[in-house]
Amino acid sequence: MKLILITLVITFVAGFVMGGRLSNLGGLSIRWAPLALVGLTMQMVNPPGRWPLVMLLGSFILLSIFALVNIRTAGFGLIAIGVAMNFLVIGANGGMPVSTHALVASGQADTVADLTNDADSYVKHHLADEGDVVLWLGDVIALPPPISQAISLGDIFTYGGVGVVIVSGMRRRRADLEPVPISGGVQGAGG
Repeated sequence: MKLILITLVITFVAGFVMGGRLSNLGGLSIRWAPLALVGLTMQMVNPPGRWPLVMLLGSFILLSIFALVNIRTAGFGLIAIGVAMNFLVIGANGGMPVSTHALVASGQADTVADLTNDADSYVKHHLADEGDVVLWLGDVIALPPPISQAISLGDIFTYGGVGVVIVSGMRRRRADLEPVPISGGVQGAGG
C-alpha cells in the first residue's frame, strides 16, 4: 500500500512539474473502469481454501481485458505488459513466488517465517523454491525501508503505466478549453 501511495504522489508531482493540471484528468476517456475496480477488489478478498488463488487469477483476467480495451491510451501498453507478467508467473506457479532474499533485504524477515510456518494462510504468495518457473518475474526485487516491500518486474511495469496515464492525462489539453481559431476575417451582414 505504501508503494502505491508513493507512486501516486510522485506521479502527481511530476504531472504538475511538467505543466499539467489535475482538472485535465476529468477529460481522460478510460473505458470499462468498473472492470478494473472489480478486478482489484477480487485481489483483496480472502475467502477460505483455494478461493483466494481462484479470485486472484480471475482478477488478472478482468485487469487484462481492462488494459486491452484501453490500450490506445498512453500508459496502458505498460499496464498490459505488467499485468501479463504477473498473470504468467502466478498462473505458472500457483501463486506469486517471493524471494527470501527480497523479503529480508526489504526489511520483512518476519514474513519469511510466516510463509514457512503458516503457508496455508498465504495461498496467493509462497516462498520461492527450485520448483518455481519464470522466477525472475516473481516478487524478487527488494525495496528497503521505509517502503519495505518485495515487488515484481510486472509491478514496475504496471505502476509505471499508471504513472504515464496520470501524467499524460494531466498534461493533455481538453478540447473544450482550447480557443476556437477564427479564419478568414470577420464577416458582417453587409458582406
